[in-house]
Amino acid sequence: MVDIHRGLADVAIDTSQVCHIDGERGELIYRGYDIRELADKASYEEVVYLLWNDDLPTTSQLADFRAELATSFMVPAAVFEGLELFSHATAPMHALRTAISHLGALDALADGVDDANVRRIGMRLVAQLPTVVAAYQRVRSGLEPVAPRPDLSVAGNFLYMLSGEVPTEAATRVMDVALVLHAEHGSNASTFVARAVASTLSDVYSSITAAIGSLKGPLHGGANEAVMKALEQMGEMAAVEPYVLGVLAKPGGRVMGFGHRVYRVLDPRAMVLKDVAEKLAAESGYSLYFEMSLEMERVMEREMSARGKQVRPNVDFFSASVYRMLGLPTDMYTPVFAVARISGWMAHLYEQYADNRLMRPRLVYVGPVGRKFQPVEAR
Repeated sequence: MVDIHRGLADVAIDTSQVCHIDGERGELIYRGYDIRELADKASYEEVVYLLWNDDLPTTSQLADFRAELATSFMVPAAVFEGLELFSHATAPMHALRTAISHLGALDALADGVDDANVRRIGMRLVAQLPTVVAAYQRVRSGLEPVAPRPDLSVAGNFLYMLSGEVPTEAATRVMDVALVLHAEHGSNASTFVARAVASTLSDVYSSITAAIGSLKGPLHGGANEAVMKALEQMGEMAAVEPYVLGVLAKPGGRVMGFGHRVYRVLDPRAMVLKDVAEKLAAESGYSLYFEMSLEMERVMEREMSARGKQVRPNVDFFSASVYRMLGLPTDMYTPVFAVARISGWMAHLYEQYADNRLMRPRLVYVGPVGRKFQPVEAR
């Protein structure tokens, strides 16, 4: 009898030094550092350096790393021209996936999977994904893309390229925290897909394009879009409780933004984002969706407790209201997730290429056997 692990549940595919998750204790660790401490004290650039180099950078290392990133912020003109060819109705994740393939097609050294070349591409992609996402948002809004500024951080630059205005320190900090929290999360669906593609010794751009396709799904990166759509559907505080009760009353009803495949307690990233969202709401004065989120959390906690269950918010839940307060349209939430997660994807690709083994799982056949072929006229 062969054991079937549907969804690869609890199947360990390899070892890794990048990330540790303890779902029972609600812990997320990047190379030994607790995510809550990193979100509170480290910049996104420091976290990217950590994920790629096994430790946090010194002052000089960080300065060099930021300077190298800044040289890659700008993307080839052909990529901007490609974005302009899309219909304004084209979903941003489709545009992003296509743009990554385009970047690969324009890179003469795209196919090399030696460590130096993979790291070169990694630097480019961390720097260029924010430029691509911001450019497409402006293009589909009928605006010209805004050129990146090398003096701004990844978070600050992204917000600047979206609006054309230098963001406030508070907004930049919120964006930075969101990027840190979404940077890495072990062998999730998109990371597994990226490593599986790389295991064939295909190129980095193909691996990342596949990862973006996986991230697009509503059960992965698209979950925060679903949360925001639910908040918009409700529209007011009075509608929150009826909405939650209505969803839970349906067979298999699931309130998006609650529960997680790994965490059995509160997602540690959700706690950080909840605090960030509260501060941003106070500063912006635009708190409706955050307050509705708090009410959803209250109703869900009451209803789950009555059922003897513990279903808590995940990172997608509060990121929805945070991104709205930053002025992002709902369908841009998942591309922003990709802007952050590219750092984690690359950290895993470095490991995969360095000690590669082709991934070749198998399926257990349960179909018919012994059939005899009949000519078409006899069927």
